[in-house]
Amino acid sequence: MQIDLSGKRALVTGAARGIGRGCALELARLGADVAVNDRAASDDARAVVAEIESLGRRACLVPGDVFARASCEQVVAKAERVLDQIDILVSNPALSRRADFLDCDPTTFEQVIQGTLTGGFHMSQLVARQMVARGTRGKIVFIASVHAEVSYVRSAAYNAAKTGLVALAKTIAAELLPHRINVNVVAPGWIDTPGEHETFGGEAIAAAAPTLPWGRLGTPADIGQAVAFLASDAADYITGSTLVVDGGFLLQAAIPRSIPPVSTPS
Repeated sequence: MQIDLSGKRALVTGAARGIGRGCALELARLGADVAVNDRAASDDARAVVAEIESLGRRACLVPGDVFARASCEQVVAKAERVLDQIDILVSNPALSRRADFLDCDPTTFEQVIQGTLTGGFHMSQLVARQMVARGTRGKIVFIASVHAEVSYVRSAAYNAAKTGLVALAKTIAAELLPHRINVNVVAPGWIDTPGEHETFGGEAIAAAAPTLPWGRLGTPADIGQAVAFLASDAADYITGSTLVVDGGFLLQAAIPRSIPPVSTPS
């Protein structure tokens, strides 16, 4: 199956590094022009723009805090102005802060919900409105997490936000059916990103990787390829779905552990 995104114009949020970067580069590799969003016009964000341009695609940097509505409006407006329209939105805003539930700071909890769930609402609503106004059959892909399937400890806010994001995506998908706008979710497992290294440390990640079902952590490119599929014509008949990309991470409970042999009577 050949995926061709030539002529498509995409906006990817949180695209300076990690999963967002992987999505932006894969969309560009397959032919899309890309608006690269990150909170600030950082060197990392500029490097992604340069990489996309080196692939022969148009790229623009649209810095802005997609946790806030007014800033989201500015990001979408600039992306539309430079690219003419947005055919693909990859909504990748997230904030993860881990803490025991009893010690979780209420302000931090609200920030995680705001950044991960509410930010996704703002961006998708603004982009969907322009898709409907133009009559274009666009694609919206949310980046959720396996945390929406398993409520891991010390992640109350993140679990709630990612679970809510999946429910939000399904609701949007149902409401946009008449407009033939596909709305789907990619749920990554444990992905090798700068953020994970900051959280767990490089040594811990290196030790954990070979113990995972697939023998390694996922990569941003793994997620980018899944996103590109859902953003393509090949996924025309898919909407309201969640594609788990985790190398079997969620299947770990189904894998038999070593069981002591059962003694038989002599």
